[in-house]
Amino acid sequence: MKKKIDALRDELFSKVHGNNLVYNTCWEDPKIDRELLQINDSSEIVMISSAGCNALDYLIDNPKKIYAIDVNFRQNALLELKKVLFRTGSYDQLFAFFGKGFYKNAVEFYSLKIRAELPQKAQEFWDKKLYYFYKNKKKKSFYFFGTSGTFAWLFNKYIHRNKARSALVDKLFSSTSIEEQKQIYKELEPVLINKFVKWLMNRHLTMSLLGVPRPQRELILKEYPNGGVGEFAAQRLKYIFTELPIQDNYFWYLYTYGHYKTSNCPEYLKASHFSKLAEREKNLITHTSSIQKFLENNPKAYSHYILLDHQDWLAHYAPDILVNEWKEILKNSKAGTKILMRSASKKIDYFPNFVKEAVSFSPLAIQLHKNDRVGTYGSTYLAIVR
Repeated sequence: MKKKIDALRDELFSKVHGNNLVYNTCWEDPKIDRELLQINDSSEIVMISSAGCNALDYLIDNPKKIYAIDVNFRQNALLELKKVLFRTGSYDQLFAFFGKGFYKNAVEFYSLKIRAELPQKAQEFWDKKLYYFYKNKKKKSFYFFGTSGTFAWLFNKYIHRNKARSALVDKLFSSTSIEEQKQIYKELEPVLINKFVKWLMNRHLTMSLLGVPRPQRELILKEYPNGGVGEFAAQRLKYIFTELPIQDNYFWYLYTYGHYKTSNCPEYLKASHFSKLAEREKNLITHTSSIQKFLENNPKAYSHYILLDHQDWLAHYAPDILVNEWKEILKNSKAGTKILMRSASKKIDYFPNFVKEAVSFSPLAIQLHKNDRVGTYGSTYLAIVR
């Protein structure tokens, strides 16, 4: 019976993940990444596109090339749109689209400036989905669209439908010290993380909307057998909001309000970086492919790989693909190549033996993981090729 239920859950995840824009923003902290990766003008990076925010953040460090790879063409369509805004738009237009999450002149600007600059698949996608940037009564922000955006919209509604809860959240994000955050969160926690929220977080549909497959959920369940994902979320939120400064936590500000502020946003959305990113966006190249296929077709000794958490998926669903991907990564690496990845688990135990023999793992990743402003992963790993 369990196998049948698991198969149905996997099918649901596959349909959600394979037919939609899943990630409208990145949920990995590039502040940590850039400290670990030490990118410079000779770096050539292979990474998973996701929403493209972090690829653009890495571009600030002026690498020679970034190759953004994703099996979901919709994620690359999103990154291509961001690239075009640097190429043809102004900073104010960029921030309207991806800071505020809407642009009142989106239709006209798209028709006149953007569309012709996009690759065909991206054109086809945005011809249908440009309404994501329209401000309407139901959803007032791009960040409330896509599957993870749907969850963000529900989270936003949950927080702000209750005036007392909304006021406490506003107060929390206006805090100026850790001590103040702790005092406010002590009052907020009982009304923010209740039994219903924990129950909701333990539902497979919720995890599918967030782009979390069953194997990752099961990794969390092993480490939190009593409360599951709900308890994991409760503990992580408490840590984020009471142990780390909230003033620059643009991840949770976005989830709470549906937009960024110019003073609290990803680096790529800051005016001080606009001109340099406009010059460098051509060095960020998208490919709709798997990592393995990309490397087979584009062999080279790359300096960096950024794998996000997708190896959690491969370890469960396709261990043979995980092995083959690592073979290609090591074949296309050199001494000192850095490989960054994350996991839902506190410890990754699925590395093939030949990987353990070929790399060393940086203890700095463990230290910096404690400063992760997102808090949705159990661990961060940085492998360095020997």
